[in-house]
Amino acid sequence: MALAATALSNVQAGGLMTNTNYHIAFDRMMARGATFDIDAVYSNPAGLAWGHEGWQLSLNFQKPWQFRDIKVGETTYEGKASAPIVPALFASYKHDRWAVSAMLGIVGSGGYVEYKQGVPMFNMLVAGMLQQKGLAPGSYALDSEMKGKQYIYGGQVNFTYKILDCLSAAVGLRVNYYDGYYRGHVRANHEQLGQLVNLELDVDQRGWGVAPILAVGYHQGSLTLAARYEFRTKINTENKTHTLNAPTGTEAYTAAYQDGVKTRYDMPALLAVAAGYEFTPKLRATLEYHFFDDKNAQMAGDRQKELTRGTHEFLAGVEYDINQRFTVSCGVQRTDYGLSDNYQQDTSFACDSWSIGMGGAWNINEKIRLNAGYFISLYSDYEKVASFGKETFSRTNNVIGIGIDYKF
Repeated sequence: MALAATALSNVQAGGLMTNTNYHIAFDRMMARGATFDIDAVYSNPAGLAWGHEGWQLSLNFQKPWQFRDIKVGETTYEGKASAPIVPALFASYKHDRWAVSAMLGIVGSGGYVEYKQGVPMFNMLVAGMLQQKGLAPGSYALDSEMKGKQYIYGGQVNFTYKILDCLSAAVGLRVNYYDGYYRGHVRANHEQLGQLVNLELDVDQRGWGVAPILAVGYHQGSLTLAARYEFRTKINTENKTHTLNAPTGTEAYTAAYQDGVKTRYDMPALLAVAAGYEFTPKLRATLEYHFFDDKNAQMAGDRQKELTRGTHEFLAGVEYDINQRFTVSCGVQRTDYGLSDNYQQDTSFACDSWSIGMGGAWNINEKIRLNAGYFISLYSDYEKVASFGKETFSRTNNVIGIGIDYKF
């Protein structure tokens, strides 16, 4: 009955355990690894060496919604993943050759998932147990539901220094705090025999970890090159179990949720490189690449060993200033996980995707900029053969956002 963390991971954009969209500029352009704007606090800390002189602040709000369905034969188990309004706050101060900056946001996962019909593996588990007792499906009523929550909150600080007029470097540190819960039940009731099975779980999980960050930047004329490396965050959560009712035959599925049991939900190391070019004073474009080392980030049940490799992401974005007031932009992102049949589970699955973002910015005056953006992720279905038949995993994802930047 284990609801693994990645069942909830990323109602936003990024790797298996990592979000990459905090600022609305990402939603509308995707590739932001070469920017000097306030969102560089996350996407290009070294780039702040060429940014705004003085203080900058930015407050952003996003609303994601996603569906995660599992189809077995003709039966579809509908999962709805959602989150309330997701905020992110950025701040930076630059003076001459150095800058300091900070960010608060939801750096991993960030939402809820609910399967009101339960999930196939547990429904089939109970059905198999009852069939061994001579009770065929349809002779009893099945009540099943699975839901959970997962947020990884992050607070990041950076120090940036311009070594040469064309070269800069930054060092940073991010503290990540994991907050999740898992609730579920599978109950089978017979009209004459009463309750046949009552499988219940109610557990909270908490944990935290720290990740150093290194970044370098090169800017000469119209060309900008940037690289960033985030070290792996080791997060070891501990269970606070309120309810765990595991009937005989289900112990193997619930052992990981005994009170006090510790589970690893690491955030992987991330390498990001980007190249930006200003074709004209109005037209800019960026190409970017991310590698998430998921295979070396420990997951619940050591599921990272089932991955064939880490995650590759390729991004491209373009931005055009219509005039001094209005900017439009669009971008695309390809996310390619190292998935395998053994990695994919009813309670935890991922699908490769293409994401498309678009939107714009309005310079209300010299100090205030309003950003608005939308992106959609188009996922490829993943099919595997399980003991109870062919399973098809599918997902959809949408995010809208609005934010405001302020320069002092």
